[in-house]
Amino acid sequence: MGKLIVIEGLDGSGKSTQLELLPKNLKEKGIDTKSVSFPCYEDDSSALIKMYLAGQFGSKPGDVNAYAASCFYACDRYASFKKDWGKYYLDGGVIVSGRYTTSNAVHQCSKLPKEQWADFLSWLYDFEYNKLGIPKPDKVIFLDMPTEVSQKLLDNRYSSDGGHKDIHEQDVEYLNRCREAAIFTAEYSGWVKIPCAKDGSPRSIDEIAADVLIEALKGD
Repeated sequence: MGKLIVIEGLDGSGKSTQLELLPKNLKEKGIDTKSVSFPCYEDDSSALIKMYLAGQFGSKPGDVNAYAASCFYACDRYASFKKDWGKYYLDGGVIVSGRYTTSNAVHQCSKLPKEQWADFLSWLYDFEYNKLGIPKPDKVIFLDMPTEVSQKLLDNRYSSDGGHKDIHEQDVEYLNRCREAAIFTAEYSGWVKIPCAKDGSPRSIDEIAADVLIEALKGD
């Protein structure tokens, strides 16, 4: 059995950058890895996710309930595990994943009343790790970026590349609820939390990467 390290964070937290840097930094320490990222937009398994994010099931994230939306993402992960990285992991390989079941935990939990969060997380982890049988992460590194800072970064990103925000990124109230849910979920689930901003401004990529590497190496 291998090791699964997950990098989690809300939109605009720098997940993609850290997902690129961590395998390089681990390799310098003599640790080879395989990187995966979710959702797998290039694969057929993400079809329902793309329809959901495009607003085909409703213009607001809450138009699809937490349990239904969780199934969209969980099936995408199951397909990826079975065909892309499962053998590598089961043979002892180290997987570095951008997002995972952890994203379902944060985004879907935020749709529910707070008093239901713990029950939902219990259901979700049992559904994905026990019922579907995909691996449980050995470590989750949560990149904690305040919503007001991440929104500035997203605005800069889309103004430079001409992209458009999906229904999650457009809904600031939803993102604020997600951050609240993320803080709860991180504590409930034992995630490592790395602050990504200081005094209202983002920390440098290299500073965050150094913290991520330290946490990824702990326990080795």
